[in-house]
Amino acid sequence: MFEKILIANRGEIALRILRTCRRLGVRAAAVYSEADSRSMHRLLADEAVQVGAAPAGQSYLVKERIIEAALSTRCQAIHPGYGFLAENPDFARMTREAGLAFIGPSAAAIAILGDKLASKNLAVRAGVPVIPGPLAPLSDAREVIAAAAATGYPILLKPVMGGGGKGMRIVAGREEAEKALAVSRNESGKAFGDTQIFLERYLPDPRHIEVQILADEHGNVVWLGERECSVQRRHQKVIEETPSTAIDDSMRQAAGRMACALAREAGYTNAGTVEFILDPESGGVCFLEMNTRLQVEHAVTEMVTSLDLVELQLRVACGERLPFRQEEVGFHGWAIEARVCAEDPERGYLPSTGIVTRYFEPRGRHIRVDSGIQAGSVVSPYYDSLLAKVISWGEDREEARRTLVRALNSYHIEGVATNVHFINAILNHPAFVKGDLSTGFIDRHFERGQMKISPPVRDLHYMATAATLVYHNRRSLVRESLKPMAAHVGGAPASKPWCDYMVKGDEDVFEVRLRQVEPSPDHWEVRVNGTDYRVVTPRFEFYRRRLKLEIDGEVHRFILHPRVNFTWAAFNGITRTLEIYSPLEWKLTPYVPLPPEKRPENVLPSPMPGMIVDIRVREGERVYRGQELVAIESMKMESGVAAPRDAVVEKVMVRPGQAVDAGDVLFVFGS
Repeated sequence: MFEKILIANRGEIALRILRTCRRLGVRAAAVYSEADSRSMHRLLADEAVQVGAAPAGQSYLVKERIIEAALSTRCQAIHPGYGFLAENPDFARMTREAGLAFIGPSAAAIAILGDKLASKNLAVRAGVPVIPGPLAPLSDAREVIAAAAATGYPILLKPVMGGGGKGMRIVAGREEAEKALAVSRNESGKAFGDTQIFLERYLPDPRHIEVQILADEHGNVVWLGERECSVQRRHQKVIEETPSTAIDDSMRQAAGRMACALAREAGYTNAGTVEFILDPESGGVCFLEMNTRLQVEHAVTEMVTSLDLVELQLRVACGERLPFRQEEVGFHGWAIEARVCAEDPERGYLPSTGIVTRYFEPRGRHIRVDSGIQAGSVVSPYYDSLLAKVISWGEDREEARRTLVRALNSYHIEGVATNVHFINAILNHPAFVKGDLSTGFIDRHFERGQMKISPPVRDLHYMATAATLVYHNRRSLVRESLKPMAAHVGGAPASKPWCDYMVKGDEDVFEVRLRQVEPSPDHWEVRVNGTDYRVVTPRFEFYRRRLKLEIDGEVHRFILHPRVNFTWAAFNGITRTLEIYSPLEWKLTPYVPLPPEKRPENVLPSPMPGMIVDIRVREGERVYRGQELVAIESMKMESGVAAPRDAVVEKVMVRPGQAVDAGDVLFVFGS
């Protein structure tokens, strides 16, 4: 085993690799940028080397600096994690030429499998079905239109190099081809340093299935089950699970054999993932691509196999044989993973940056959290939006799902917007519960981060109960503190068996009645719109905005942000702002939050933090509602900002290369 390795990455994957190193007694050095000077991976590593400025292109993507950091800290190997240089064949080659081991496949294997067209040809030679489409890159819009005419619309434009959904565009008809190709090339060039684009027939509602493989340098190749990654947004995975509800054992075995055949054809070693598309019409699988690295979702495979994939990567890179044969691989139970990202689902998944001001991770049996943040961590616009992953295990899918829901109900992050409650809503959607999944799941069932169907009435009752109990308890504490003054204000109020409250939230109105059950102060009778519940408040736990209640014998957790008579509440993916008051005792005007400050109507503010990539209009030019005026890059994704109305551009307030914060004025409009 290595004595010391360099982890050439950041965030949660750097910490994940570090945990295995600690367990094996392997020392680990880290690299960090100026923006990550206070990051957890820098602070927890055995030593760390700064490799450049905040932008990844000036730090984590500078191959020479990473290798120099490994040599200067006397490391024997480099683990690239995922992203950054993990699938860069030149980096793998340079690492080995420097006398270091690269914890991953050979440079040749990375090159051929990282080239999506070369890998499709390889799959054909290995006897693996592929998605229809020409096996050559496209040079201009005319070639796209010609190829699409043969393949049939809709089509999907994809970068020849790279992955993670970056640079991919769906084209429904020929009129969209030129613009989509330009955007794909631009994103691909920035993300992967390569602008080659090819196309495939777009399968509109498939399922995404992938197979984890491991291969050593002695010719042994095994597969470790499949993962379902169908729940995606912008071609990026949100929820992953293993096994999949979509395939039976015979399909599972066939996919595993195909994945191993492809790995052998490529001369592959170390950990990798072969991705397939399951066509709902034909019922068969087609090769999509192979990722030549550890996947973000590797944790679900670890949960059902009890294997440590990072340890196996290290052992294979040391030249060891795989410690088991295919028939010795065992699978037990079900695992589901949710990706926690710094983004706002209600604003089209726009990235969010800032300082994490409050942070609490869920804990419990069969819950695992791979996180890269803590209270005080800075979330910058320079890197991917992934903050953490929450993984659950269960004997069956429903147990794993419910365990993950409970974990997310107690996951508390403040300071940046996250998708925690959105992914919880996905897990609670009836279609997800039934396992009815596809890559179009989110578009079909959600709008602006909210379910298109009404939430369960019971869950709304529970939220109203939790918010009212906190409000009632706080008012009771105030009354207790005023009792010594009772003689001066007319005596203490008479106690009442029931305390009545009105709770309003969005279109919902609840009549909530509370009564403590003697002699225990922790037991309550609660009636919500005529439905009775028995509630226990263990020591009335309310810590860091988290509340645990036992309702009718079952424990539930809530996130609550109370402010006078308003409480923002989250439970099972449902979020509401609840207004609470007592109709019998209310004498003052309820507290109403101040409305947000209004901006002038003739300005266009930036919807997100990021860097100005391209300004597409000039001062004095007339623009029209919906026309894209500027492109902003944030968290490795490029987004266009459109004109809110027809107008004339009076002044352009930004320039290409300029960093902007959310709310900064981009344009001023005239009449």
